[in-house]
Amino acid sequence: MSSIKGLGGRLYSGETSVNIVGNAKRWYIVSALFTLLSIGALMVQGLHLGIEFKGGSAYTFPTTTATVEQARSAVESAGISGELIIQKIGDDKIRVQTGSLTNAQSDSVEAAIVSNFGVQAGDIDTQLIGPSWGEEITKKALYGLLAFIIVIMLFLAMTFEPKMAIAALVAVLHDVLITVGIYALIGFDVTPATVIGFLTILGYSLYDTVVIFDKVRENTRSITSTSKQTFTQATNLAVNQTIVRSINTTVIALLPVGAILFIGGGLLGAGTLKDISLALFIGMIVGSYSSVFIAPAVLAQLREKEPAMIALAKRVSARGATAVVSSVVTPGSLQGATATITDRRGPRNQPKRKGRK
Repeated sequence: MSSIKGLGGRLYSGETSVNIVGNAKRWYIVSALFTLLSIGALMVQGLHLGIEFKGGSAYTFPTTTATVEQARSAVESAGISGELIIQKIGDDKIRVQTGSLTNAQSDSVEAAIVSNFGVQAGDIDTQLIGPSWGEEITKKALYGLLAFIIVIMLFLAMTFEPKMAIAALVAVLHDVLITVGIYALIGFDVTPATVIGFLTILGYSLYDTVVIFDKVRENTRSITSTSKQTFTQATNLAVNQTIVRSINTTVIALLPVGAILFIGGGLLGAGTLKDISLALFIGMIVGSYSSVFIAPAVLAQLREKEPAMIALAKRVSARGATAVVSSVVTPGSLQGATATITDRRGPRNQPKRKGRK
């Protein structure tokens, strides 16, 4: 523990430095691979939208002996074809999801469940959602996501600067695309709880990004007047100064979310807990990565193209070259320099001449 504290102090003071911003190409390659994987998953498999978005019918009933295959056969015997999703929830429940059904078809499905599995009609949890209502929910979810992004970008542009808002937007889009792609790859249903999880992780990612950007602003407030380091170097120092805090915050936040995902989704079989906790778990990891490795690098590249920062980089480079030249001294030049210094005598070292008034 003491070594970790010591490492954090050395990173904050600049005694130890990890060149995160300078190696931006590596992080871009990693992000590009995950982005391509996400796009491929969305194109091949697509998102499994829940009935809340596309409409349909869902029947959840208690049973300890029935299997998924038996439930499928029972529903198909009722004359239901087309889209049919059967899921085992925990050890004592089965959920049957179909497309939109008429009242007669819904009654047939309930009758098939009652006759095949010996449950009471009142024990069946039935959800009937029309396609128009699901379409309305989809629009509201998209509007909420768009409004969230616009408000956050305006806040960052007014609080910090427009280029920081652009860098944060790139990180947010990166987080959304990768998280949605992983959701498509796993095949979990996208429900309103999933959308809530997405909005939560965007807020978490932006919170971490704002903390880093605030440190960048502090380090670069008078950077052009000092000419000690470039904007990229100052940004990298800010990332090093906050990286330990980001890691600690992420790990502590993932512990309860992981517990909810394991207990709520795995053991208890609660669909809502599974949906929101999975989105949070994936999004927090991706959001922390983009806050540290993507957003600062994008900001540094945008700022380094400014004329003032280009001139600053030249002054820092020239200053470093001068320091290197002055520090390289050969034995011969050292002897000549010593002789020169020795021969240069000031007025106090001159011998006194007699007879001079």
